Amino acid sequence: MQNEHDYDAQREVFTKVVKAGKRTYFFDIKATKGQDHYITVTESKKVLLNGKEVFQKHKIFLYKEDFEKFSETLLEVMNKANELNTNENSDSSYASGVKFEDL
Repeated sequence: MQNEHDYDAQREVFTKVVKAGKRTYFFDIKATKGQDHYITVTESKKVLLNGKEVFQKHKIFLYKEDFEKFSETLLEVMNKANELNTNENSDSSYASGVKFEDL
């Protein structure tokens, strides 16, 4: 019988790892049984829990029908964040006018 870890490894098509300070990001392309591809983005961070070092992980799944909208929005938000970080006169209370409830 195949365990879950073996099955997960078989579905992996491509992986890119980004080490960024205390965090590591994993960008994985995986395949469903029907050979549709999707992306997982995992943030892994070493934390102290009950005196023991453990890895805390957060994962999002991105499906092919959302690739275009997600990438366009991510790029727009990253560009805006870079603009705000480099603009010395920017107001730190900037908001886009979009409420969380609207999403």
